[in-house]
Amino acid sequence: METLREKYAENTRRTLLDTGLRLFTERDYASVSAEELVRTAGLTRGALYHHFDGKAGLFEAVFEELERQATERIRAVIAPIPDPRERASRAVDAFLDVCGDGTYRHIVLQQGPIALGWQRWRELDQLHLGGLLLDVVNAVLEAGRFRPYPANLVAGAFYGALTELSIRIAEIDEPEQARSQAAELVRDLISGVMNRNSAPSA
Repeated sequence: METLREKYAENTRRTLLDTGLRLFTERDYASVSAEELVRTAGLTRGALYHHFDGKAGLFEAVFEELERQATERIRAVIAPIPDPRERASRAVDAFLDVCGDGTYRHIVLQQGPIALGWQRWRELDQLHLGGLLLDVVNAVLEAGRFRPYPANLVAGAFYGALTELSIRIAEIDEPEQARSQAAELVRDLISGVMNRNSAPSA
């Protein structure tokens, strides 16, 4: 049974996460101070450092929560689709839809590499979305729909392409047009590694 102390701690953590999500969405990471975060949350600086070890830790926690939500959203979209190739195509569409969300776009794609550094950004992104991508690739390979390249190489190739496309879309003034073009491009990339002798799944 959850104690009052544990409930208070969880409520404090949630308040900081919600405050961070709002401020990091509205502004650039560098322009949000630790003092503003705790003042807006109605908490103490000690609470921020106790739960997240400061502003950087809170940003990383917000970033990871958005990545978890993105992964769950994509999995929910593709779960009912039986055909592995169609599942792969729909996963790409769902990922690009996620990238079009304003909060995800600003925090994960635009501010994430700045706040976390490129290496940490990549580690966290692969931790959440990399596993999903590998699952999709393995399913297509097991169905004989892709030519028999190693799964980790295929997943790495598509991860690299999707990562670069997502960042470029985030930088473009007309993201909707770029998103449509990116989806078409990735479908062509998928077709390029298809096993021409395979038949679609029933």
